[in-house]
Amino acid sequence: MSEPRPISLKGVTSYPLKERQSKVSVDDFGRPWIAGDSMSHWLGSLPGILAVTDLMEIRDRIIRAVALKKPVILAMGAHAVKVGLNPIIIDLLERRIITGLAMNGACIIHDAEVAMVGKTSEDVAEAIGDGRFGMAEETGRILNKAISEGAEKGLGLGEAVGAMLVREAFPYHPYSLLAKAYDLDIPVTVHVAIGTDIIHLHPSADGAAIGKTSHRDFRIFARLISELEGGVFINLGSAVIMPEVFLKALTLVRNLGYEVNEITTVNMDFIRHYRPMTNVVHRPTLEGGKGYSLVGHHEIMFPLLAAAVIEGLEKPHQKGKS
Repeated sequence: MSEPRPISLKGVTSYPLKERQSKVSVDDFGRPWIAGDSMSHWLGSLPGILAVTDLMEIRDRIIRAVALKKPVILAMGAHAVKVGLNPIIIDLLERRIITGLAMNGACIIHDAEVAMVGKTSEDVAEAIGDGRFGMAEETGRILNKAISEGAEKGLGLGEAVGAMLVREAFPYHPYSLLAKAYDLDIPVTVHVAIGTDIIHLHPSADGAAIGKTSHRDFRIFARLISELEGGVFINLGSAVIMPEVFLKALTLVRNLGYEVNEITTVNMDFIRHYRPMTNVVHRPTLEGGKGYSLVGHHEIMFPLLAAAVIEGLEKPHQKGKS
C-alpha cells in the first residue's frame, strides 16, 4: 500500500476579513465599571451578547406587557423563598408588575413560617435521623386548619392561607407573599402533590380539603393562563410541579377556544432541567411568542431581572443594550 499524499492547499480561495459576516463586534463588548455609577448605566455596560441579550429581551417583553396591561405571572418553587426573594417579589406585586403568583405546596410552608417566626428551612440532615423532620407543631396545625376552613368556604388554597396570615397578623407577616398578595387582591394559586409537603405528615392534614382547594386553584390558574396572550410567564426554580401545571393549563384553555399563542415564557434555575426547558421554554411557544432560559442562582438572577425591569420602566431612555 502506497503512503497517502497530503492534499495540496494551493487552490484554496479566500476573501477579505472585513467582508465576512461575524457574530461578535466591539460594539457588543462590555464596558468597565465606574465606581459610584448608576444601576441603569451598569446594565448598559454589560456585553450585548448571549445571556445578556436574553436578559434585555425578557426585560423589554415584561415592560411591554406592563404597558399594555397584559399579565405577568410568576410561578415558583420554594427555594425562591428560602434564598430571601420575598421582598423583591413583594415589591413587584406592589408595583403591579407581577399580576399573578403560582406556587408549589412547599412555598406556603416556608412563606408561613417566615410570617410566623421570621425564619424557615430546617436542617433536614440533622432532623431526619430521629423522625423530627417536618414536625414543627405550629406549621402543621395552622396551615392545615387554614386549608380545611378554606375548603368549607369554597376558597382556593392560596386565598385560604393568605386570608389566615392577614387575619392572624403574625409578627413578620409583612414579609409574606401570600399575605401581601391577599391584601393587594392579586391571585395566588397553590398546586400540591400529596405527600411532598411536611404538613401532610400531621394528624390535622385533610386530603379532601387539600385536593378541593388545590383543584380550585388549578382552575383559577387556568383562568389566568387564558388571559396570557401578549403576556409573560416566568417559572422560577420549579423543576417539575409548575412546568407540568403550566403545560396542562395551557392545553386546557386552548381546548376551550382561548387564543394563547403570542406569549413570552422564561425559565430561571441553576441548571437546564429537561422538564422546564420542554414544558415552559419550547412546547408552549411553538404556536408563537418566544421562550427563554436564564441559568444562574435565584438570589442573583431574579433581583437582577427585577432591577432591569424597574430601571426600564422608570428610565426608558436608559434601557441599555438589547
